[in-house]
Amino acid sequence: MTSTPVTAIDHWISGTRVPGTSGRTAPVHDPATGQQTGEVALASAGEIDEALKTAVAAAREWRASSLSKRAAVLFAFRELLHTRTDELAAIVTAEHGKVLSDAVGEIARGLENVEFATGVPQLLKGGFSEQAASGVDVYSIRQPLGVVAGITPFNFPVMVPLWMCANAIACGNSFVLKPSEKDPSASLFLAELWKEAGLPDGVFTVLHGDKEAVDALLDHDDIAAVSFVGSTPIAKYIYERGTAAGKRVQALGGAKNHALVLPDADIEMAADAIVSAAYGAAGERCMALSVAVAVGEVGDDLVAAISTRLPKLTVGPGAAEGTDMGPLITREHRDKVAGYVAAGAEAGATVVVDGRDQQVPEEGFFLGMTLLDDVTPDMAVYRDEIFGPVLSVVRVATYDEGLALINRNQYANGTAIFTRDGGAARRFQNEVEVGMVGINVPIPVPVAYYSFGGWKDSLFGDTHMYGPEGINFFTRGKVVTQRWPDPATSTVDLGFPRTR
Repeated sequence: MTSTPVTAIDHWISGTRVPGTSGRTAPVHDPATGQQTGEVALASAGEIDEALKTAVAAAREWRASSLSKRAAVLFAFRELLHTRTDELAAIVTAEHGKVLSDAVGEIARGLENVEFATGVPQLLKGGFSEQAASGVDVYSIRQPLGVVAGITPFNFPVMVPLWMCANAIACGNSFVLKPSEKDPSASLFLAELWKEAGLPDGVFTVLHGDKEAVDALLDHDDIAAVSFVGSTPIAKYIYERGTAAGKRVQALGGAKNHALVLPDADIEMAADAIVSAAYGAAGERCMALSVAVAVGEVGDDLVAAISTRLPKLTVGPGAAEGTDMGPLITREHRDKVAGYVAAGAEAGATVVVDGRDQQVPEEGFFLGMTLLDDVTPDMAVYRDEIFGPVLSVVRVATYDEGLALINRNQYANGTAIFTRDGGAARRFQNEVEVGMVGINVPIPVPVAYYSFGGWKDSLFGDTHMYGPEGINFFTRGKVVTQRWPDPATSTVDLGFPRTR
């Protein structure tokens, strides 16, 4: 096989690509072939400090821009993102590995967040109370924080950055993106679109890096807030270090999403939905369904329905026509996921479909789809976030037992229930202790005008991402009390101010 040219992947500072100077780099691979295609610069603390000087200066000017100007830039960015979706999707597939249709879908969901942010003139409207006291008016405003940062994961190199930067920029902040070093090129494409849309230089910055870069952002005095999506251990670290440095932090962590399948469910529909949600993007989604909780006699039919669907799905390069599922992000992660399948079998789970035995391309980081039955809560395949194409089936006798199982789990990102019973569905949405709930919807990611986030170990901080809570996260409130008295009536009064 011929070798692939290795491309240098630079930072984006002050409206242009800037080569790294730290001397440190990391390889970027095409997961479908296993070949190195890029070499990404890893920023040092000194490089970050220099880049932030530009971001700070840009934030002062961008904050002073009118809401109409900001909205115009966002509308232009939205149009560019829409018309150049296919180019961006190809970049995502080449470095992440997901199939092209999935990459296009990711961009479309990110674009919805840009569309929401175009409404910033309405979103930043404050409140006003005339005559709150005699001759006194009170009003509220929301103002930008300054320079804010986003630290994003490999699994959604476009959508998650757009969850953050669209609102942050609309609100008048400068935004610094530290994308995953595993698939960094999409971030530079976004940077070029922002520039073409008319965003002033320095308002959007891309700094590649590893832990050194993350720590530098968390510790830096010029960063006012940090938004993060990733694993729970790292989310906890980001939250604790960032808040210790006096920053506002929202850190979204891992997940172990359950689907509760009741005996009255439409089994064929439920099986379609669960297979789609469990194996899409090779299971590398924080909202993937990784546990199907089968209630009562529905278990046998559900397992049979799921198992018959898997042989019909094609595993291969994401760019190839007819591929349903692409590779995992790295060789190490593929081997780790395969290890969980082996551990599940050794612990007593029934291996209904073994992804290790599925015919997949020899080159690249491929693993087939695995279905495990008779999984119990004490098994590692149940406890851990595997982040791969592995679906576990846990059997319970009753709805109450299934609900208790879900509520005991340390993660509480997303969940779903499959049923024809409206009363059972309503009871579930009220009783389940999870942040995002789907009723016959397997991946209940909220639309852009709501907000995204889980509970428990799936979220550190008290603010969810994008939507209305995203606007609040990237701004801070201020209340102004004003009085324009008649000079003839002005007197000294040392008493406590009164409103009556």
